[in-house]
Amino acid sequence: MYRKLALSDDILMQVDKPARYIGGEINSIIKNPDEVDIRFAMCFPDVYEIGMSHLGMQILYGMFNGFTDVWCERVFSPWTDLDNIMRDRNIPLFTLESQTPVKDMDFLGITIQYEMCYTNILQVLDLSGIPLRAADRGKNDPIVIGGGPCTYNPEPIADFFDIFYIGEGETRYRELLDLYKEYKAKGWSRYEFLHKASMLGGMYVPMLYDVAYNDDGTIASFTPKESDVPDHINKEIVNELSDTYYIEAPIVPFIKVTQDRVVLEIQRGCIRGCRFCQAGMLYRPVRERDVDWLKQRAMMLLNNTGQEEISLSSLSSSDYSKLEELVDFLIEECNDRSVNISLPSLRIDNFSVDAMSKVQDVKKTSITFAPEAGSQHMRDVINKGITEEHILRGARLAFEAGWTRIKLYFMLGLPGENTEDIEQIAVLSDKIAREFFDAVPKDKRVNGPVQIVTSTSFFVPKPFTPFQWAPQDTKENFREKAYILRQAVMAQLNQKRIKYNWHETDVSVLEGILARGDRKLSDAIELAYKKGCLFDAWSDTYRDDLWMESFAECDIDIAFYTTRVRDIDEIFPWDFLFCGVDKEYLKKEWLRSKEAIVTPNCAVKCNGCGAARYGTGICVKTR
Repeated sequence: MYRKLALSDDILMQVDKPARYIGGEINSIIKNPDEVDIRFAMCFPDVYEIGMSHLGMQILYGMFNGFTDVWCERVFSPWTDLDNIMRDRNIPLFTLESQTPVKDMDFLGITIQYEMCYTNILQVLDLSGIPLRAADRGKNDPIVIGGGPCTYNPEPIADFFDIFYIGEGETRYRELLDLYKEYKAKGWSRYEFLHKASMLGGMYVPMLYDVAYNDDGTIASFTPKESDVPDHINKEIVNELSDTYYIEAPIVPFIKVTQDRVVLEIQRGCIRGCRFCQAGMLYRPVRERDVDWLKQRAMMLLNNTGQEEISLSSLSSSDYSKLEELVDFLIEECNDRSVNISLPSLRIDNFSVDAMSKVQDVKKTSITFAPEAGSQHMRDVINKGITEEHILRGARLAFEAGWTRIKLYFMLGLPGENTEDIEQIAVLSDKIAREFFDAVPKDKRVNGPVQIVTSTSFFVPKPFTPFQWAPQDTKENFREKAYILRQAVMAQLNQKRIKYNWHETDVSVLEGILARGDRKLSDAIELAYKKGCLFDAWSDTYRDDLWMESFAECDIDIAFYTTRVRDIDEIFPWDFLFCGVDKEYLKKEWLRSKEAIVTPNCAVKCNGCGAARYGTGICVKTR
């Protein structure tokens, strides 16, 4: 099929990385538009390099295009240089595959991975010529549907979407697409279609619900407008991962992307129960893919892409029961093909260090630990499930295996944290450096001196975690805590061997506002976008001053969403959604965190979180 590019050569020559906008990559899918019933634009609201690294988008792209009556195409946020040109020349945003205006699609599906992309969502709608507010759209506008982790509190952006798909995308989309075909054939109104869609599992249609507020700004009630609209929406879940759709031939980008490799998803969910971790709660229960299926699919992915690296994807790869068998297979196959193997999300134990020694080059790069907290008290508060002994032993194993550079990840601002807990991050970093000098004799330090890179992010409470009740620190407190830690690092014996990095405070506060926000934030988000906020996750484009102006002009009390103490029985904006974990379980974990009581992981004991109702995965094995 002949494709005329939406951008002329002179425009492509003016922008950074023009390959972001031309499509035509290996394994991208071209169909005849006259032979399909539904055109679906799949959007990741960030630059091409970020979006093309997202596994979920690749899975849905392949699944949709497996339907003979659907053509799914991709669209990403244009970087600021092209954004300016498109506005100046009135060029509508277009899909990559056919270079067709997004406004001419039947659906615009937006993957919402993080709160800092909210203004980019408005950019995509605006450049496409689609009204920003769902209430202003007509029958000729695409159905705008959102999916991804941020849909577990969609309320701050609820006014901009027609539908949110809650849960895993493999289960209900076929029904929704068939309903759409019926809507077109029978001439239903847009409202009638959305009303019927709300009765499908996992579909949340914001315009069909009313929210009432108490005098103090908290939610009094959340009710459907129609009697047949569900008052709660349950997440969709795949019971048997090995039986569901998975990509066979991922698109191979023309340019280097963030995750420039084949990705093999080995399981979903996590047994660990860290109290700060939203993903660990949202994706319960743990479900594994069959190891023979994984072996076959790994070879297929490599054969169909020519990629030189394969990565195992999981929240906690070490907990995959057949990991050793799978890694041994990949080592044997990939060595013959000169393919690198990436093993993220591993606990640092004997097997992990041995496996990483086999798959990394002789010249070791860095190895990563995520203790999250420096003191044992704080690790118990967050239910991390590891001790200092585990950490030091893992570091020693890594040093003995030849690594000299260790990256450590911690959080500042965790609930119940004190100055001593902060200083213990520096102490632990120093203890790890000392392990190097104890473990590696001078004559064997051939890879240079030890380097400890200690990085801290600022804690942001998230919905559907035990810490959803926790106050968030102010930016002033965050900065003070970073200063305390920096001084503590400088006081250590091995300070010259420790490099300390910290996250930006302004962005963490904004993330906290948006993460636990309600519908009252939509006006401020739209205003911030119109003032020029865009690519808020990028430090060189983030404009905190414009965000603060927008909140002030919309009478938004920032402290209400961040530092406020929440009542244990408060109705949260996301309480009408069910992610599989009961609110009573989260309450119990919140109270246990206050006493630093550790809860065993799912493989040790079923703690009755609620996910067993799905009757699959680890819940079946431990009950």
